[in-house]
Amino acid sequence: MRYFIHLGFDGTNYRGWQRQKQPRNTVQEVIEDTLSKLFKQDLSAYGCGRTDAGVHASQYLIQINLDRAPSFDLKFRLNKNLPDDIAVFDIIEVDDDQHVRYDAVARSYDYFIHWKKDPVLMRYSAFYDDLTLDFGLMQTATTMLGNTHDFRPVCKQPDIYPNTICQITHCKLYIDEERGRLRFAITSNRFLRGMIRFCIFFLLKIGSKEMTLSELADILAQRTVLEEKVPAFPNGLFLSKIVYPYLELKNSHHLIGMLKTGLS
Repeated sequence: MRYFIHLGFDGTNYRGWQRQKQPRNTVQEVIEDTLSKLFKQDLSAYGCGRTDAGVHASQYLIQINLDRAPSFDLKFRLNKNLPDDIAVFDIIEVDDDQHVRYDAVARSYDYFIHWKKDPVLMRYSAFYDDLTLDFGLMQTATTMLGNTHDFRPVCKQPDIYPNTICQITHCKLYIDEERGRLRFAITSNRFLRGMIRFCIFFLLKIGSKEMTLSELADILAQRTVLEEKVPAFPNGLFLSKIVYPYLELKNSHHLIGMLKTGLS
């Protein structure tokens, strides 16, 4: 029997989703250890995608395979035994051939930045002190990113993929200049390693006028290569929505909803 587990996590204290060769406190490691404890046998959890260290997910799905239906309330038990920074929203029985990663038709990410120091935001929004940005240039650069098809220039390890083509269906920048905040929202059929954090790097370069739109166009078209790229801080990034053709997920974006206030 196959189950999807719909959950969310605060990635601050984790080395990303994926279990590593050496124990590194990853989300997958914590969840698998908890499941194995509850079922008294080794269980593996397969995730809908990777997240980097420090990145959050307000909507994330994993799949597990069981020999039989649980004899207890799995959602309740998981929430009682998992740490406070991982929350389970739903347990969903699916067909054995349905796959949590390969069946996803769209994923959405949100990236939050603030440049006026605010202790409430520091954990879930990237703080860049005293930014002076040209938002018009950044909006144009956002449109350019949304019209891009081959994202090799903003991929951390492009050679690990058969191709670096992504189908962007939504790409928008929301700005609250008075409060000193912005949100970058993007939806695609797939994402590459480091892709969004490198997109933010380029947007900040454009906004601070350290790079021209013409230079960005040349980079995105792969006419020139920028070797020295620094990914934006991880804590501003949220995996916020996963879409499946056969599944209607309940809204779980409570924190994202609060962070979007004034930026939607």
